[in-house]
Amino acid sequence: MGQYNLDKMFNPKSVAVVGATDRPGTVGCVIMENLKSGGFRGPIFPINPKRDQVLGLPAYSSVTAVGKPIDLAVLCIPIAAVPAVIEECGATGIGSAIIYSAGGKEIGEEGAAVEERIRSAASKSRIRLLGPNCMGLSVGSINLNASFFHAMPQRGRVAFAAQSGAMCSTVLDYGLGERIGFSHFVSVGNSTIDVDFADLIDYFGNDRDVASILLYIEGIRNTRKFLSAARAVSRIKPIIVLKSGRSQAGAAAAQSHTGALAGEDLVYDAAFRRAGIIRVNMLVDLFSCADLLDKQTLPQGPNMAIITVAGGLGVMMADYLAEYGMEPARLRPETIKALDRYCPPLWSHGNPIDVTAAMKFEDIPRLISICADADEIDAISVIFIPNGLFPPASFAELIVSDKVATEKPIFIVLPGGEQAKAGRNRLTESGFPIFSSPESAVRSFRYLYEYQLSLKMLAEVPRPTGTIRIDRPAARSMIDSVLGSDRTLLTEFESKALLSSYGIAVNETHVAESPMRAVELARQIGYPVAAKIHSHTITHKSDVGGIRLDLRNADDVIDAFGQIQESVKTRAPGEHFGGITIQKMVKEKGYEVILGSKLDPDFGPVLVFGMGGVMTEIVQDRAVGLPPLNRLLARRMLDSTKVFKLLKGFRGQPAADLDVLEETLIRLGQLVTDFPEIRELDINPLLATVSGAYAVDARVVVGFSATPAPWHMALSTYPEEFVEELQSGTRGRLLVRPIRPEDGPSLTDFLVELSERSRVGKLVRRFEDFDERFVARLTQIDYDRDMVLVAVTNPDGTGEVVGLARYFGDPDLIEAEVSITIADAWQGQGVGAKLLDLILKAARKRGFKKAWGLCRPQSRDMISLIERHSESEVTPVENGQKMKLLVDLTTYTDH
Repeated sequence: MGQYNLDKMFNPKSVAVVGATDRPGTVGCVIMENLKSGGFRGPIFPINPKRDQVLGLPAYSSVTAVGKPIDLAVLCIPIAAVPAVIEECGATGIGSAIIYSAGGKEIGEEGAAVEERIRSAASKSRIRLLGPNCMGLSVGSINLNASFFHAMPQRGRVAFAAQSGAMCSTVLDYGLGERIGFSHFVSVGNSTIDVDFADLIDYFGNDRDVASILLYIEGIRNTRKFLSAARAVSRIKPIIVLKSGRSQAGAAAAQSHTGALAGEDLVYDAAFRRAGIIRVNMLVDLFSCADLLDKQTLPQGPNMAIITVAGGLGVMMADYLAEYGMEPARLRPETIKALDRYCPPLWSHGNPIDVTAAMKFEDIPRLISICADADEIDAISVIFIPNGLFPPASFAELIVSDKVATEKPIFIVLPGGEQAKAGRNRLTESGFPIFSSPESAVRSFRYLYEYQLSLKMLAEVPRPTGTIRIDRPAARSMIDSVLGSDRTLLTEFESKALLSSYGIAVNETHVAESPMRAVELARQIGYPVAAKIHSHTITHKSDVGGIRLDLRNADDVIDAFGQIQESVKTRAPGEHFGGITIQKMVKEKGYEVILGSKLDPDFGPVLVFGMGGVMTEIVQDRAVGLPPLNRLLARRMLDSTKVFKLLKGFRGQPAADLDVLEETLIRLGQLVTDFPEIRELDINPLLATVSGAYAVDARVVVGFSATPAPWHMALSTYPEEFVEELQSGTRGRLLVRPIRPEDGPSLTDFLVELSERSRVGKLVRRFEDFDERFVARLTQIDYDRDMVLVAVTNPDGTGEVVGLARYFGDPDLIEAEVSITIADAWQGQGVGAKLLDLILKAARKRGFKKAWGLCRPQSRDMISLIERHSESEVTPVENGQKMKLLVDLTTYTDH
């Protein structure tokens, strides 16, 4: 239900407490006490048929008996009684409810059945539910404490939500001790029926009182919904997640190398990165990151300057930077010369900038300013230790009074106990983030830098991929044939045929069921050749002695056939032996990498890239990503591995063709996007050479899928159903299709060339400034939420952009705003009306109920289109300068 009625849960004007009591030690009593003591300004209605009053407030026999509007009902009753009360709440017009009681699906089938009855009762009236098995919520701005937390959180700008009640209590205690304020504090519960993390992200993202969103997550129920919300909100405010369960146990049963490499935790990492989420590993980092983001700018690079009066701690910080894949900035000669003016003679003359105890401490702000002006430095850390010469309180006063200001983030490390406390408090009060150890400062620096990379990725426009030609029917036929044969494992020959249908290059491979056929094929291919076992059941060929390489004549081939057959009988008795494959030996030198996919139970298809060969699981050099990919995302996967350094050329060996590797990743992503039947896929090795990339070995595991494509994906996929040709008046045919990230350059040209008149009219908002970020927001959309259609001149979908249609709306799918923009040279050709018709159809298919937009009175083609629809309105606005078009999409028909 998206955001529907959530305002009645988080900003209620009145609250009813079902099961309210004044009996100490009960949930009903604690909730009543917290609501009253918290200072909630709206009416509180205790519901208890056995009481006349509760804690001084009149009690009612039921919510129906109240006879006044109720926004939020909090249910302090056994879970078995909840369905009937939810029915009554819905009939009374109550918009939201909190269910504290446990006993749902966590106890088994009986509890699951109760939850289903609750869900059914709520769906009839669209009442929103938090819980069951939760501790409730608090909202600082309205003094609402509808929880049984032991205290009311301090008011602030951090929204926190967790599945674990114990974690909520821990965080609340920590926040009170560290004087951390919260705008919202929500216990989601571990048995969520309705309101989940995605709903909360959307709500907090639109709340001006929220500066950052902190989540403790044990699992995600609907990953597609979650990632959709996170990708939309992370662009405007940070989302910081502590995810428990960093286990690799789920990968142990995987059949392929890819399955073993892509463990559950790595998949969550990849998903969070793709959504622009900051993931932390410690509770303290949740708040240090939120504090930093509220007080500091983001680092633009990984290079930190370390100013320290303690050499040992400076070295430790440098070590931690290296451990996290970063490094101290390499100081330029001019920076060292500038530092020389204020540092004592025996300072380190490098980074860490160890100024020793001989430093004139009053000059530390000058060192900070020098580092802030140095281009090679992206962030600054200052390590100060308590000493008798210059106490921490004096150091803090120096930093505060000097009003150190820089666009680069500053990390102040002030370790110590009671002596350092006064200095830490003074700096904290003045808005400086403080750390008690070098490691905690480096961790926070890394998190902020990774967040900056994620935001940059969301704002970058990838290079064009070009048209990817694939043979979907051939791939479908292959998969159906295997499943129809009651098999799940494709042979290597079948696997390579499947890859070939999606344009992934493979080395020439043929099946030989006898030694003589093998010799015949070897002669046709040309020596030398390789021989491998052909089997329906054996997945790892080398484990059973099923590979022979560099066979140079007929005798070698005959011997190889017999040796492989005998080896299989010995090492894998009872397994299928269907002969061997004869393959062309790849003579070209290259690098062995692994490329693959596995079907994750939560996130759907997951892509893996890394160091290939038989040692791949031991080396564990891999990157994990979620399809679909574009060139930018594919390159990010490549360059996050160690093998990428080799691929760029190493010790005289030429670099691999990285463009081909990117495209191979993109093609594999498209394959697993199109076919949810693919459970696991290995290309190991993929030989990356200077001229291309070839699948030398491949294996694919398939299975029947109850979920059709593309709904098995965690991310929205390209909606090909909205591709359509249209005929303009006199200018010829155009292709209308959903926008792609690669459309950035052509879209920029389109916007730049628009006249001022075209920018203002035709249902379009004014484009004031369109930089790369604006273009990225328009091209890198979530197709589950928004739609942008472009009209392009070439029938293959490339070419000049001459028209743009867009809708964007609320997550509740109530109303969408529509805008149309047409290139000046293409106006008056009927393109605007046709684009309007297509974008309205797209909004209708998405589920929106209404759509509206603005146009000039002269746009008769668009106005006529809307006027032909009976359930529509056309009204002048802005003193007749524009016309507002409103259409009911539930009855909108094709034109």
